[in-house]
Amino acid sequence: MSANRHLGRIVAMQTLYEQDFRQECNDTSFKLKKVLKRNIDRYEETIDDKKFIEQLVAGVDTKQGEIDDIIRPLAPEWPLEQIARIDRAVLRIGVYELLFDDSVPPKVAINEAVELAKAFGGDNSSKFVNGVLGTVLRNKEAKVAKASSKKQKAKSKKRIAKKQSKKKV
Repeated sequence: MSANRHLGRIVAMQTLYEQDFRQECNDTSFKLKKVLKRNIDRYEETIDDKKFIEQLVAGVDTKQGEIDDIIRPLAPEWPLEQIARIDRAVLRIGVYELLFDDSVPPKVAINEAVELAKAFGGDNSSKFVNGVLGTVLRNKEAKVAKASSKKQKAKSKKRIAKKQSKKKV
């Protein structure tokens, strides 16, 4: 299944790459679902999990603005518009899987994105993708830890308040 998902990510990346390219060219005839279907059909003999690809592409497309806002401050020396189109597509997939898809373990999401960058990006793409996604993961883990700490403090305050109210009675 993992090899099939890897191929699925390649198809998703190709589709998102084409979307990015055609939008930059102001191609008003572009239809994401039509291009996705064409790309999936190319590999119909090999792909078993078409739903995974459809959900991945739809998820990245739906969350693209939010994903781009996450990427921008993590690579300030590389404005998003100057990042190679293929690297943008890979980063968007990686960020989506890290932050919005709980079914993919974080290390798998990063590893898959790095492998896509190695196979399809430039010489330094894999290092760049790894660095950005590593920061996304660290930021996510810090938020989770902070939220957990706040919950523990709130529970502790409730227990103390409950004990104090019992003592008063």
